[in-house]
Amino acid sequence: VQLVESGGGSVQAGGSLRLSCAASGDTYRRNRMAWFRQAPGKERDFMASITTGDGSLYYADSVKSRFTISQDNAKNKVYLQMNSLKPDDTASYYCAASTAIVFDCRLRGSYNCWGQGTQVTVS
Repeated sequence: VQLVESGGGSVQAGGSLRLSCAASGDTYRRNRMAWFRQAPGKERDFMASITTGDGSLYYADSVKSRFTISQDNAKNKVYLQMNSLKPDDTASYYCAASTAIVFDCRLRGSYNCWGQGTQVTVS
């Protein structure tokens, strides 16, 4: 499964962005999709995940009131709607996919496919 993110950019604090992740290849193998982010000098942190089958959602506490993950399985796309953005949200955002059963969706090691990332800058 190959993943390509888009939709990043620069935005003022309080603004919104919607990130997209397009999957290609053996997309039927996807079990769960997720968004992570990584700021310079920091760890890559879990943001949100969604199961491709029943659409179950899980969010990091830090973003659950502001970010929304969604999917369009017909288009093999996953989205991350980000509202009320803060300067602390500045990071590279990565889409991830797992083709296996996921026991803890918050762990980077649960995902075996990653995109190249898209930069989000909030000023």
